[in-house]
Amino acid sequence: MFKSLLFPNKFKKIGWFILVPSFILGLCLIVSGYEPSFLNGRIISIFPSLLNQNYFAPIKVNFSNTIVGVLFIVGAMFVGFSREKNEDEFISKVRLSSLLWAVFVNYLLLLIAFIFIYETAFLSVMIYNMFTVLIIFIVRFNFILFRNSKNLSNAE
Repeated sequence: MFKSLLFPNKFKKIGWFILVPSFILGLCLIVSGYEPSFLNGRIISIFPSLLNQNYFAPIKVNFSNTIVGVLFIVGAMFVGFSREKNEDEFISKVRLSSLLWAVFVNYLLLLIAFIFIYETAFLSVMIYNMFTVLIIFIVRFNFILFRNSKNLSNAE
């Protein structure tokens, strides 16, 4: 991957600082279904919904899912696409193969969802599917780097 397209290394720590709490908060929102009332508000929706058929119309929403989703994506982007301290060709190759692998696995999971999940449960799966590419990429990339560093330390 081109080094100029990656965030500086210091963004990785910031990303972890954002990603971990947003992941935990997201799980709490999913499990409990609780949405704090102080995050209720009005916003202009650019696309019509079932309740409001107008474009660019104000709607009442709870911003908890939006805030957690934005924080998760920003944190995951910082973690996944920040330079390593010693960014070299091997790490670039691992980054690219991990990204390709994440896309393949993500679309395999999506294909399985298309075949076996229906109605409103499918909508939930599609929402979670937005995040799986980043999660799979980060897990695989860091696992390969960890495994490689462990092999190097055993070789010495």
